[in-house]
Amino acid sequence: MNENRPLAHIDDWEQSLHARYPSGQKTAPTTVSLPLAAPIDSATVLEASHRPREEFRNYAAPARETVRDFYRLNHHHQTLDFVLQKKQQYLPPRRLEMGIWEAMEFLNTLVDDSDPDADFSQIEHLVQTAEAIRRDGHPRWCILTGLIHDLGKILCLFGEPQWAVVGDTFPVGCPFSDKIVFSEFFSDNPDLSDPRLQTPHGIYSPGCGLDRLHLSWGHDEYLYQVVKAFLPEPALWMIRYHSFYPGHREQAYDRFMTDRDQEMFGWVRAFNPYDLYSKGAERPNVETLKPFYLDLISEFFPKKLWW
Repeated sequence: MNENRPLAHIDDWEQSLHARYPSGQKTAPTTVSLPLAAPIDSATVLEASHRPREEFRNYAAPARETVRDFYRLNHHHQTLDFVLQKKQQYLPPRRLEMGIWEAMEFLNTLVDDSDPDADFSQIEHLVQTAEAIRRDGHPRWCILTGLIHDLGKILCLFGEPQWAVVGDTFPVGCPFSDKIVFSEFFSDNPDLSDPRLQTPHGIYSPGCGLDRLHLSWGHDEYLYQVVKAFLPEPALWMIRYHSFYPGHREQAYDRFMTDRDQEMFGWVRAFNPYDLYSKGAERPNVETLKPFYLDLISEFFPKKLWW
């Protein structure tokens, strides 16, 4: 197996979300009331997409085998030492300087033609997400967050394997929750042999706060570190934790969370439907929309920033 190509497409890990977290399991509320233009309800986002929910995810069939292969690799290699190594390698970001739109075009080269079901480009998904948020009248910073939320996937273009870029994130340095997708694959993770990491709280303490946890390495944390000086706090939470399904959907790590963490997770849950369901919307005309988004980007970001 080629560890750099465990999935047919980089977004395949998302395609089995409802198979991984079926509706019968405990889930976070899908409707949250926040100081946006209006409460966000996944049903309204779906309605705007003009496609039924079941077309987005396969509820009945098990996750495709490529997703299982992906998580075998992910759960074996994502250890505390690995995460600390990647943070040392990439943080603070100093690999190259690019503007936001330039990074979007760079990411666009990641499209994999071997997946017949994913004929959209990465940049189209970003614009679709942003347009769905814009259509509902939410603030400009929120629209911008939708536009950039997956830009951390450029790690693949720096040579990182997909299992170190995408996928559901989870804390390392403490016991792995059985609420993590394919948790059985942790049986080969070297951290299981470290008694220090297998106490109830591992290297952490109860109520220490999410910012003290080392999550599995990937595009969420990386992009957060790239943009954290430029965006409001709710945007940063949306970016940093949108793949942390064991936390924001399963509440598997509430023991580490502060009251502030619980409050801010509302923003992550609010963002989630736009990320998941905007792909069903009409394909955007990126060139027509580009002037609006270039203006929006310039409102928050310098012409170049470090990646």
